[in-house]
Amino acid sequence: MELNIKLPGEIRALFEFAGGEEIRYCSPFDINSSGKYCDFSYGVLTNRRLLIIEEGQIVYEMQLSGLSAMKCESQVNNGILVVTEKESGLARHVARFSMKHISRFASIAKGGMLMLEGSDRIIENREYEKTCPICGRALPGTRVCPKCEGKNVTLLKFVRLCTNYKKQFVMVALMMLFSSLVGLAGPMFQQRFIDNTLMSDHGSFQEVIRFTLIMAVITVLSIITRYLRSLWSAKLGAGISMDIRGRLYQKMQVLTLSFIQDRRPGELMNRINNDSANIRKFMEDAFGSIFYLIVLMTGAIIVMLTISPGLTLLSIVFLPLAVALSVGFRKVIHRKFHMQYSRGDDNNSALQDVISGIRVVKSFGKEKYESDRFKTISANYARIQKNNEVFWASFYPMLTFIMGMGIYFVTALGGLKTLDGGLSVGQLLQFTTYATMLYGPLGWMTHLPRMIVQMLTSLERIYDVLDEQPKIRNRENPVSRQIQGNVVFKDVSFGYRSYETVLEKINFEIKKGEMIGIVGASGTGKSTLINLVMHLYDVDDGELLIDGININDYRIEDFHRQLGVVLQETFLFSDTILNNMRFAKPDATYEEIIRAAKMANAHDFICKTPNGYNTYVGEKGYNLSGGERQRIAIARAILNDPKLLILDEATSSLDTESEYLIQKALQRLTAGRTTLAIAHRLSTLKDADRLIVIDGHKIAECGSHNELLEKKGIYYKLVTAQLQMQTLKEGEG
Repeated sequence: MELNIKLPGEIRALFEFAGGEEIRYCSPFDINSSGKYCDFSYGVLTNRRLLIIEEGQIVYEMQLSGLSAMKCESQVNNGILVVTEKESGLARHVARFSMKHISRFASIAKGGMLMLEGSDRIIENREYEKTCPICGRALPGTRVCPKCEGKNVTLLKFVRLCTNYKKQFVMVALMMLFSSLVGLAGPMFQQRFIDNTLMSDHGSFQEVIRFTLIMAVITVLSIITRYLRSLWSAKLGAGISMDIRGRLYQKMQVLTLSFIQDRRPGELMNRINNDSANIRKFMEDAFGSIFYLIVLMTGAIIVMLTISPGLTLLSIVFLPLAVALSVGFRKVIHRKFHMQYSRGDDNNSALQDVISGIRVVKSFGKEKYESDRFKTISANYARIQKNNEVFWASFYPMLTFIMGMGIYFVTALGGLKTLDGGLSVGQLLQFTTYATMLYGPLGWMTHLPRMIVQMLTSLERIYDVLDEQPKIRNRENPVSRQIQGNVVFKDVSFGYRSYETVLEKINFEIKKGEMIGIVGASGTGKSTLINLVMHLYDVDDGELLIDGININDYRIEDFHRQLGVVLQETFLFSDTILNNMRFAKPDATYEEIIRAAKMANAHDFICKTPNGYNTYVGEKGYNLSGGERQRIAIARAILNDPKLLILDEATSSLDTESEYLIQKALQRLTAGRTTLAIAHRLSTLKDADRLIVIDGHKIAECGSHNELLEKKGIYYKLVTAQLQMQTLKEGEG
């Protein structure tokens, strides 16, 4: 995201710079001090002062030396820039803006704080623009503005994508050329047969038989070429579609988790399935015919000009009007079908949510509610589809009628010329046949704008994924080594959004083999902290070191192979227990799998299942109990002998007996491994080497279980509250 927007000349002329002063950050804002939307308003931060320009007037100016703090605060559907002045010590908001600009101002405020602390580091914002910075249009679910990028760029990308299919393209093109020539040959033989045989006095039976055989051969060739053209076009479309699906799926695997979470599941599924299918349909229905029809129409016009230039010009006089209408309605068609795709994403996402959460739906008896909700979403989708089809059903006949006018005039005037002797009967039939060849394809080509728009819209959505660069990727010459397990956080700050800080100035060190418990209230950033250790996200500020090396310097694949992870939401694939465990180490032997299962106290219950380790666990493992799923997840995590073990509520789904077994197992598992464990049941962390208490996005307390109890701080209150809750439950029992 651009943090230094270029100021218009009239705004830039409002103030002057002293020697060495330069603009570091600049962003527009759109809400004035009265709470109304406004234009020509900017927040400008130089290396010396802050200026707020509202509707073309400077309304606030302050030297950085006169400020002690600067921050961006999120409000309801808007944000404010707040500064604290040294002299008065009061905080005042100096600019208000919609959510469109909040991310930019959050980064500017962070950059301002760095300058107040004496740092010259320039802040970078890795988020993407919601609107096009050039034309101001809202981006339609893509990172790049399709309007500013241009359709030619998208088509060139598609051409590069098809470079592996040059041979198939050439074969289809040659077959279309040959098919066009076969189609053009028929009327020529018909004209000669009519004029030289039927309309003459010296026609013979042999000539009739010869003409019949020639037309039979032309018909057979036409059928064969049409079949081969369709077959090869279908193969070409299927191959390109398969490649696109494969590339999309592969790209989604390597993209950063934040990109995936910013999209709805239905939207991503549509891009892989529906959008790639639209490319296949275009290759089969459009590309397979367009070259053939262009050659056919060109050849028809050339022959028509040799017969009667005047009639030829008359026959195509309505063509420019039809083309103008098609071009004029192109944007309308694009907008309508993009809206249809968007509602299709909503439809698929709603369906995926309901199917995935069907147990919750049935548990709460909300079947009718969900059915009605899906009907509403589906009805909106159907309404847009109907409106689009009604529009097309009205637009297409109008174009067809306009183009059909040419044939009517040709037939009438051509008939008059034949009566006057200007044309022979055979030439009239030949001319009208070629005119039909001309207008028949033109009628089909009125559908072409719709097919092209659908294809281009799908390409834009596809390349939104393919052009995306993962935020976390291997650097040049990445480090590939066996990690020991020493972890150091140095002034680490992070937020999923630039204006929402989750962790701030985190500093602590974990030594090899230590077990660290992470506790705190919900939403304080416990899971976020381990997400950073797992390198699912990059830190915004500071450094995260593994064995003294920045985590970004490690080869991502090698680093993740040395992690063992049990997440709060246990996920098992719809497969066997064996394959679910082997997911962590595909080449694991049966002995290794059984050993891991025994360490997680899972072996005994696995042996009692119908097919043992080959038992099918069902969708997300629903054929197993929550505790059984959790123990399989633990076994999977330790199968590859990880050096870093991450436990996010690893015992949350276990009953008292299972929890006891897991606690015994954890004592074996954590020996010699660096372990980070999150648990709301604080009793499960009492044996940890140290406990870290997170509160207010920072580390509030750190120490052993007994040390923190003696402090009688946040941890003491959490333990006391849980003990009171347990006592209350036992009393009720």
